[in-house]
Amino acid sequence: MSRYTGPRLKKIRALGTALPGLTAKTTSREYPPGQHGQRQRKKSDYGIKLMEKQKLRFNYGVTETQIRRLMAEAKASREQAGKKLLEFLERRIDNAVFRAGFAPTIVAARQLVSHRHVLLNGKSVNIPSIRVKPGDTLQLTVKGLKIPCVVETIATPVLEAAEWVKRDAATNVATIIRVPDANEVPFPIDIQHVVEYYAVRL
Repeated sequence: MSRYTGPRLKKIRALGTALPGLTAKTTSREYPPGQHGQRQRKKSDYGIKLMEKQKLRFNYGVTETQIRRLMAEAKASREQAGKKLLEFLERRIDNAVFRAGFAPTIVAARQLVSHRHVLLNGKSVNIPSIRVKPGDTLQLTVKGLKIPCVVETIATPVLEAAEWVKRDAATNVATIIRVPDANEVPFPIDIQHVVEYYAVRL
């Protein structure tokens, strides 16, 4: 399944959760889209697990193949699979650029990386899935710092800066301080449902 490029507010209404990585916009409609959206239907066990998995997919902008691969890697580790999965997703360089306050969404951050506006440890990169580690530094190119949405986001951040990545306001260089914790994900997620969803699919 390819990466989602459709209406973003429609998606967060369907999932019932604001996803800051997908869009900075909010909606006052707390029910799903469609003519039957206001009907209260009890979700099945499968439906609940699917929704939790979809929150991760759409917030981080990953494909089904990518999240399956990350889940398999997380299960192969000696740590809790759910927490490890969240760590892997948070450590993606496009998310790190977003959490450092350089971009309004992960979608915008991914475009900055893809267009080579991001420097990782002083070197130009263009792969959004690169996994950052403690000690890494992130900064934008001179041209990247002049992009309107970047200028606006640096001036007025749309999301509170993450504690695991610290950006120097004077130099606009962000440093990865430590590995992010699972509880630092900026939206509600029941990761156990995601683990159970993939338990019978991997």
